[in-house]
Amino acid sequence: MLSNTGLQMAQYEELTIDQGTDVAIEIHMVDHRGSKKDLTNHTITAKMKKTFNSDSDGTTSFTTVIKNPSSDGIVTLSLTNTQTDALKAGRYVYDVELSFVDSDSNTIIERVLEGNLMVSPSVTR
Repeated sequence: MLSNTGLQMAQYEELTIDQGTDVAIEIHMVDHRGSKKDLTNHTITAKMKKTFNSDSDGTTSFTTVIKNPSSDGIVTLSLTNTQTDALKAGRYVYDVELSFVDSDSNTIIERVLEGNLMVSPSVTR
């Protein structure tokens, strides 16, 4: 469960995925009161790469979906087996950003989750 109070530091989570498999990571966002975070009119973006300084060619983007109803605060990040098969086994970094347009038409971007991601090697390829 991810607690999000708005414009605070992102939570840190270590993840492991298996090379060559389909991956789905479900995140349940809650506000500072512990209530489901309403994600209506929000977008979510998530990316991973070998290091923070890796060039953009080495970036893998997750497919991101805010589940219906968006008021439940549930997000799914996914990678296909083709994407994970193309990854070299080892350590990566990732982050997840939430964005929305406020009442003054400013786009507000908040990093809500970050961490290390281990890709476990596959024997069967």
